[in-house]
Amino acid sequence: MGWKLIAQLFAVVLAVVVANFILRRVLARIDERASPEQAPWRHALVSAARKPVTVLAWIIGLSFAVRIVYETTEATIFEFFEPLRTVGVVGCITWFLQSFIENAQQAVITHQGARERPVDRTTVDAVGKLLRVSVLITASLVILQSLGFSVSGVVAFGGIGGIAVGFAARDLLANFFGGLMVYMDRPFAIGDWVRSPDREIEGTVEHIGWRITRIRTFDKRPIYVPNSVFTQITVENPSRMTNRRIYETIGVRYDDFAAVAGIVDDIREMLRAHGEIDTNQTLIVNFNQYAASSLDIMVYTFTRTTQWVRYHEIKQDVLLKIGEIIERHGAEIAFPTRTLHLPEGLRVDGLAEPQPVAHAAG
Repeated sequence: MGWKLIAQLFAVVLAVVVANFILRRVLARIDERASPEQAPWRHALVSAARKPVTVLAWIIGLSFAVRIVYETTEATIFEFFEPLRTVGVVGCITWFLQSFIENAQQAVITHQGARERPVDRTTVDAVGKLLRVSVLITASLVILQSLGFSVSGVVAFGGIGGIAVGFAARDLLANFFGGLMVYMDRPFAIGDWVRSPDREIEGTVEHIGWRITRIRTFDKRPIYVPNSVFTQITVENPSRMTNRRIYETIGVRYDDFAAVAGIVDDIREMLRAHGEIDTNQTLIVNFNQYAASSLDIMVYTFTRTTQWVRYHEIKQDVLLKIGEIIERHGAEIAFPTRTLHLPEGLRVDGLAEPQPVAHAAG
């Protein structure tokens, strides 16, 4: 009986080793043919299955070996192997599903450039996290059921315990639901430039988690913002603007009053003919006011681009052309001046007779 038992166990272990070897070779060959670029979903499936399948083969093989030993010896200790086998199988399936969801999530994000409408990375992350959480909860309930626990009792206990946990972890739950609102409302996504006028928060969104969101400021410092904050503050998303605005006040001298109307008309025509100015948006060029030392012309228009660097290049070009228009009309851009009137009889060195003298302010 002893030699027979040893031979049976040896045969089972040998079969497991051979099966593992064949499985690894087959999966490796499939993985080589299913490249991430050509077949991303097949690659995600095979790469997720390689390790869990190997462990599952050992669990099944050991369960056969334990069954042989139990039927031969009838030892009570081996009765506990059945639920342990179930836990191992469920664990391997959970491991596979978690890896597959993660690989599929990366495949969707990596290969979104080939689509006409790129997917929202924030939505993909949210769906992936929800699927992983669902898999973990389902696996936990199945394991508890296999170990002899009542699932209905566990759920009821979880409802009662959830109230106590809610009071003890209010901030954690607030951050969780804040993150859920961010995923549902989507006020911003990964890669967006956001800022808050209520708080000193401004930068590029790098990561949106269930508890915190990481924002990288323009001086490359990370800011970790609890998600509950976003339910209490105003968030601006400049990344979603449709145009950028040019809003300037150009002042000319009072001596150039006769040229103001022509300057205004030429600036307006220049903007309408400019290829980078969106003429479908509001475009205003008007003589605006008599200022203290200048005749102010308001220039209000929008660029087609929203890129920060390109916007400043266009704005520079517009301002230079406005300066050329003013020079072409024989006028000059005004600067703050102050006129000093001298009383009669008071002489100033270098002047033959009393006259007003203009001095630059400041």
